[in-house]
Amino acid sequence: MMNKTMDAQITSAIETHKKLVDQLQTRGVDVITAAAEAITEALKQDGTVYLCGNGGSAADAQHIAGELVGRFNRQRRALPAVAFSTNTSILTSIANDYAYEDVFARQVEAFVNKGDILWAFSTSGTSSNVVKAARLAKEKGARVLAFTGRANSELEQIADICFYAGSESTARSQEIHQLGYHIICDLVEQNFCE
Repeated sequence: MMNKTMDAQITSAIETHKKLVDQLQTRGVDVITAAAEAITEALKQDGTVYLCGNGGSAADAQHIAGELVGRFNRQRRALPAVAFSTNTSILTSIANDYAYEDVFARQVEAFVNKGDILWAFSTSGTSSNVVKAARLAKEKGARVLAFTGRANSELEQIADICFYAGSESTARSQEIHQLGYHIICDLVEQNFCE
């Protein structure tokens, strides 16, 4: 009996994933193109890509920074990218001295400049520390690329470009986010291969 329940759960997760990939192919191509173009433009003008998110989205931010600074598929120069979730001394001091809501905004204040990109992840689209960072980045003249789970979120309203997975599920959203950002990393990298 347990195997049938598990089989049904596995099949359901796979079917949901397929449906979201199909939706991505239908409505996501233009957004992925716009994101890759914005990042390429910023990097070609000596900008930096800064990334932020909580939990699994923090891991996604670090993953992307690694792909840009290191490489995705091809040999090319290192591209400047920083995930705001990686410096535990900064994170813990800001959370302790100010509030957790400020952990990314203080870093935006310190590092982000006009012409940079803030790549902000929030599957709910409402994470207060991510939203606060996005608002400040916009005030400073940076472009905001948002990755969310749902359309019409608070973060999307701030963003210049928003890629949404189309799911209420954090896990399914993160799966679609990974596909989207891997494609973006590949497209950006092509522009820096001589």
